[in-house]
Amino acid sequence: MDSTGASPSDGTGISPRSRLRLSIGRRPKDLAQLALVGGLLTLSVLLVLVPANPVELAVYQQLVRIPAVTDPLWVVLTWVGGWAGIAGATAVAMYFGWIRVALLCAASGAATWALAGLMQHVLGVRPVPVPFTGPPGGFPFPAGEVAIVTVLAVVAAPYLGRAARYLGWALAVLVGVAVVHLGGHLPLDAVGGALLGWGVGMLCHVVWGAPGRKISGQVILGELELAGLEPTWIVALRHRLLEPREFAVGTTAGWTLRAKVVRRMSRRAGPWYKIKRLLTLLDVQDEPSLSTPHHEVEHEAYVTLLAERAGVRTPQVVLACDVKHAPALLVVRQVTGRRLSELRGAEIDDELLAAIWAQLAALAAARIAHHDLRAKNILVDDENRPWLLSFTFSHAGADSARLAQDLAEALVSMAAAVGTERAVRSAISSLPAEQLAAALRNLMPLALPRRIRSQAERGRFLLAELRETLADGLGLPIPGFRSPVRPITVIGLLLIAAAVYLLLPELSSMGEVLTAARHANWGWLAVAVVTGFVAILLSSISVQGSSRIPLPFWRTFLVQMAAAFTGRTTPGGAGFFGINVVYMERLGLRRPLAVGVTLLNQAGTGAVAFVVAVIGVFAVGLAGTFTNISIPTGWPVLVGTAAFVVVAAAVVASPFGRRRIVAPSLEVGRELLETLRHPVRALQLFGGALGYLVVSGLGLAASLAALHTDFSWTAVTVVFIIGNTLGHLVPSPGGLGAVEAVLLAGLGAMGVPATAAITGVLISRLLTYWLPVLPGIAVFRYLQHRGLI
Repeated sequence: MDSTGASPSDGTGISPRSRLRLSIGRRPKDLAQLALVGGLLTLSVLLVLVPANPVELAVYQQLVRIPAVTDPLWVVLTWVGGWAGIAGATAVAMYFGWIRVALLCAASGAATWALAGLMQHVLGVRPVPVPFTGPPGGFPFPAGEVAIVTVLAVVAAPYLGRAARYLGWALAVLVGVAVVHLGGHLPLDAVGGALLGWGVGMLCHVVWGAPGRKISGQVILGELELAGLEPTWIVALRHRLLEPREFAVGTTAGWTLRAKVVRRMSRRAGPWYKIKRLLTLLDVQDEPSLSTPHHEVEHEAYVTLLAERAGVRTPQVVLACDVKHAPALLVVRQVTGRRLSELRGAEIDDELLAAIWAQLAALAAARIAHHDLRAKNILVDDENRPWLLSFTFSHAGADSARLAQDLAEALVSMAAAVGTERAVRSAISSLPAEQLAAALRNLMPLALPRRIRSQAERGRFLLAELRETLADGLGLPIPGFRSPVRPITVIGLLLIAAAVYLLLPELSSMGEVLTAARHANWGWLAVAVVTGFVAILLSSISVQGSSRIPLPFWRTFLVQMAAAFTGRTTPGGAGFFGINVVYMERLGLRRPLAVGVTLLNQAGTGAVAFVVAVIGVFAVGLAGTFTNISIPTGWPVLVGTAAFVVVAAAVVASPFGRRRIVAPSLEVGRELLETLRHPVRALQLFGGALGYLVVSGLGLAASLAALHTDFSWTAVTVVFIIGNTLGHLVPSPGGLGAVEAVLLAGLGAMGVPATAAITGVLISRLLTYWLPVLPGIAVFRYLQHRGLI
């Protein structure tokens, strides 16, 4: 403070203390963290109701053995987690004039101490195994010392910075070690204390707010004054929840600036998107990683300057800075105009389209990939000139693969704005054919992020139409199917398979399983192998019946052989759909028709499996085959069933359910009924599906027969159809793990011995399901070489 008692300013008229006060607010992330901590604390409470496990006791014994010479240090650390720590933190905050921090430390520390005592009183001491001896008073849960240190660290960290946060959590860990070493608590008690303190601290942030949660126009004006821009007014612009906030700012020089506030990293991607990128059909490039919002702002400013130097029309960067007690800030000159997404198709003339492609060509010539070429990021000024905005996702020094993906994103955006025909025609007249050919290979759903695909009202259909129109315009074939299987996928599949095939025998005895496999009848094993390939042949007949246009038999059979590789090694059978759709596109079917044929085939197979399963279960059940089956009864089952029905009805009745479940189901149902009007197609579709299921079931029966086991062949076939159908609902490659589990349950209900059931299921899956993958790889390469897929 100066002699007047006021806090010194930083040259902007805003004191650091005022700047911190203006940034105090709340955010949804605080509430999410509070819910997470509450769930973890509840779980830890449930764990303390049972005796401590041996691992926890072993950790306790190791920490107790720390040399006694260090005990004074550990005792002092426990004082920090008591009233001495609360009083000390409050006194230090008061000394430096942080009244708010002092009050929060005192209130949160006292609340945490009271809550910890209440939980210890309600839960009592923790039970431990009989041979283990602890302190006379037992082990109370949670550790109050750890809870107090943690809440002080969580509450004070936003006011003191990142270093204080790390120091506070390190101190909490040390106090946790101290209370365990001194014999007062078990390790889980220390963890529970940390969770309690964390939860109380987050509750304080939710109720009273914390610094850095919001941005004030006054703070932005102060930063612009500090930069010498002489602002005169500021207006907050409308923004979406998960997007950076923007302000319009006027200056004495007559400029109008646009300030973008980046409080969170805009380029975050969810786990589902990352998984899809991993399994993508194309060799696409990931977005460059950044470390902090300030780094993101600097990155965008840097690439924007490079683009401007290369002749790309983009707003001039004025300022990029990190603001104390506020998010990072990017300021550019504002250009008046309208976003391309706000214009109607008739307002976008051919001259404007040609100018947009020219700007994108200049960007590619500078080796810059924009990676967010949505229509909203193209501004059309009052002179009908395009400007490129928002280089948040951009990448400087991009290779050919990144540039091709960038152009594919631009094609989708243009098609969504002006239609497929105009977008393709203008692109072909403005860009080299080789660049468009490279972009053509990236026009796949998994190669494009959702922010690009969501621009199209028709989604995948627009993308398929765009791909076909561009291929026709360039005189090129529609891109062939590329295997979605990556080395990491194969490794993961092998690890899962190893786990399943090693753990399942533990239900019986590994030695007995190996002995049964060595004494199996080789003749029946050969029959099982044959059934696997005959099933693929029948599956190809079913695919023929799904198409209104006649499909060549042997070529279709080869594609189904290749699908044994692509479909059985990808989650959800994605490779089966992909290879069949591309195959039919090569035969002249448009994308929507090809997708319809594949879906109809799956629906027909599912309908046949349902009918056979229902009839088979009742028939076999009347024969008294399922002797060991036990159906749970009672009110819990009734309540669970009722809840499931209510939730399912709510989902189906919702707009999402009507759009994504009811409408497609009705369309596929109409197609199935239409197929019944054509006897030959119906015989191929339903007869091929029935033959595929029955022959595959006979493969399981042959594997059991090889083990000299007595069983009903009909019952085993029914069990296989049910297990295969239910198991493939799990999104693992080939239903791995789920199919085996359901088959074992069904065979156990038939009374098949555990050793024979496990051995038969493993042999059957290896010979009839996974063995055809090997020739499927060779056929897949052959079809690729011939240009059939």
